[in-house]
Amino acid sequence: MTDTTEPGRSWLLRLVIAFAFAQGAVSMARPAVSYRALSLGADERAIGVITGVYALLPLFAAVPLGRRTDHGRCAPLLPLGVVLIAGGCALSGTSGSLPALAAWSGVMGLGHLCFVIGAQSIVARQSSAAEQDRNFGHFTIGASLGQLIGPIAAGYVISERDGALARTSALALVVSAAVAAASFVSLRRIEHRTAPGARAAARADKVPVGRILRTRGVPAGIFISLAVLSATDILTAYLPVVGEHRSIAPATIGLLLSLRAAATIACRLVMTPMLRVLGRTTLLTATCLLAGLLCAGIALPVPVWALATMLAVLGFCLGVGQPLSMTTVVQAAPAEARSTALALRLTGNRLGQVAAPASAGAIAGVAGTAAPFVMLGALLLAAAGLGIRGGRARTAGAAPVVSGSRPGNPSLNRNRA
Repeated sequence: MTDTTEPGRSWLLRLVIAFAFAQGAVSMARPAVSYRALSLGADERAIGVITGVYALLPLFAAVPLGRRTDHGRCAPLLPLGVVLIAGGCALSGTSGSLPALAAWSGVMGLGHLCFVIGAQSIVARQSSAAEQDRNFGHFTIGASLGQLIGPIAAGYVISERDGALARTSALALVVSAAVAAASFVSLRRIEHRTAPGARAAARADKVPVGRILRTRGVPAGIFISLAVLSATDILTAYLPVVGEHRSIAPATIGLLLSLRAAATIACRLVMTPMLRVLGRTTLLTATCLLAGLLCAGIALPVPVWALATMLAVLGFCLGVGQPLSMTTVVQAAPAEARSTALALRLTGNRLGQVAAPASAGAIAGVAGTAAPFVMLGALLLAAAGLGIRGGRARTAGAAPVVSGSRPGNPSLNRNRA
């Protein structure tokens, strides 16, 4: 795979818009699925299982999709993902049993995976090395916009008054399907044509998965991404449960989730100057450390205003991990296996989305609904420790730049350190 760039970044703007609609649909559907499950009689453990099924199909599909994308075009995965997201949302709204709800949630998760692998691969393929931090940061603004609008819309539509939770949660899922379909408007002419010679070379070289995973920087990027996404995912799925236990209205929960997403957008808008001042290692480590402490703090019975403050700061911290872990993995992986490396990163994410909710459901069933957030805090603290260790290892193993060494942009070399 080779970098292919063109003057201007209109393709990136269209991709951000499409991603905002697709992610908005998913972010609206995820809490709606939790509320619909509650209306069908689910307890905390059942919600953990349903949340985990969302990631189960993607867990097995990510690497094959990444292989296919390394050896061909990325764009066809985008409309396929939209169709699966819309279908999964709509059918979740019409399902009348917990197993059916879990199954259609899995279809939704598979659609989200298809869209994200295709979109991330386009950004990696069409961005020069010096632009990747910035472009991945801007790309993930689309996700944050969706995470901002989706929960607000879900909270606005869903109501538990007069026993209406089953009907309004179903309506929210149908509306989220329509939101997903709106992303088709921005899917034209996003991917550039690549040279036939470059594509043939990509087909000829199939890098083993084991070699990719042994590449320095890839495991750390995968684990940090897993920890950050697990935190975002469990916040989305379990904050409604916390709200039920603390008598916080669904509309307020939606606003709290959207506040977290707004803080994430703010973080990504100022990521370039933060990287310039702090460097990648310090920024990743500090934000994971603070996010871990804040996640654990959500377990405390604090008033709504304090919970809002904690979620705003937490959202800002969580905004760093995803785009920088993408850049870390892309720059560390062999050039002909970047999509596969990104797919392995997404496999790690989905593994976390399967294991973390299941563990959270088991913990919540035994220790209460706030306990999963303590688990998330420990996971993020481990990610911070890995960031420190990885930074020291790269510093210790760095060779002096001499004549004949790998050419590159000095600022890029500093970001890698």
